Amino acid sequence: MQRLTPSLRRRLDGERGATAVVFALLLVPMLGFAAIAVDVGALYAERARLQVGADAAAIAVAQDCSRGNCGDMQATAQALITANDTEGTAAQPELSSDPLSVTVTGGTPTEHWFAPVIGFESTTVSATATVGWGSPSRGTAVLPLTFSWCEFEQQTGGGLPSGDIVRTVYFTKTSDTDGCTGPSNNTVPGGFAYLDTDPDRCEATTGIGGQWSSKTGNSVPSTCSTTDFSEWLDQTVLLPLFDEFGESGNNAWYRVYGYAAFRLTGYHLGGQYSSSPKPCGGNDRCVTGYFTRFVELSDAWDYDPTAPELGSSVLRLIR
Repeated sequence: MQRLTPSLRRRLDGERGATAVVFALLLVPMLGFAAIAVDVGALYAERARLQVGADAAAIAVAQDCSRGNCGDMQATAQALITANDTEGTAAQPELSSDPLSVTVTGGTPTEHWFAPVIGFESTTVSATATVGWGSPSRGTAVLPLTFSWCEFEQQTGGGLPSGDIVRTVYFTKTSDTDGCTGPSNNTVPGGFAYLDTDPDRCEATTGIGGQWSSKTGNSVPSTCSTTDFSEWLDQTVLLPLFDEFGESGNNAWYRVYGYAAFRLTGYHLGGQYSSSPKPCGGNDRCVTGYFTRFVELSDAWDYDPTAPELGSSVLRLIR
């Protein structure tokens, strides 16, 4: 084993403490990298929580406004922001009339773990969401049915849903309404309120202003099963209303005026297509229910602020 010479020992003694100096010099950039890795990651996580809250808040406020009463928008927004981020604060929601929309912004100060060593104590994180709404203009109805505008107007007492009185709408004879020339009076020869369905589906896609073919006969379309109707019992669905009609048989058509929300409480469409108890009997074909206010959130529907307002609305997250 070699012995250290006096000169080597003196040189090593002179370099004692160099490691500490180097470590001290590297500590600041190391903490800077830690700030990037930890604090920036925490900011992204915080913003994600806040964005979920802002989205939920904007949807909640838009739902209230689309029903005709925005209520306390600040309180609604804050409740949804808090539910997703306990430290978040909602700014006063901003309404726009052209197009109809509401914007909600949430913010929260986030303290850093490592960034203070490079001069950053905290950062204010914010998230914004805008939701637009309007009356449905085109979409896919889960039931291939259509009612006349006259039927809707008389049942609602003027054009907007105002109650939940259950009524029976007949497909093959005059209903309780007076003078309606819709499917209840069998105005379209061979038509009984059914629309031609989408291929292999018990549903019908239509749009405002278009002429849509009538399915002939008073039997349920062949693409529909019993569960296609039973699963919507006691549910609210959007259905097209027509204001014009023409031709007959395979050439018969209905012109869609707008879309209304119908709460289906019962039906008898012949054979096994019937709820219990049957709302009508014999050769009659009918549905029971009432038109109501409803907000549709699915992507199956488009909206247009200029579409007729019939009590139903479609919401869409814009940004």
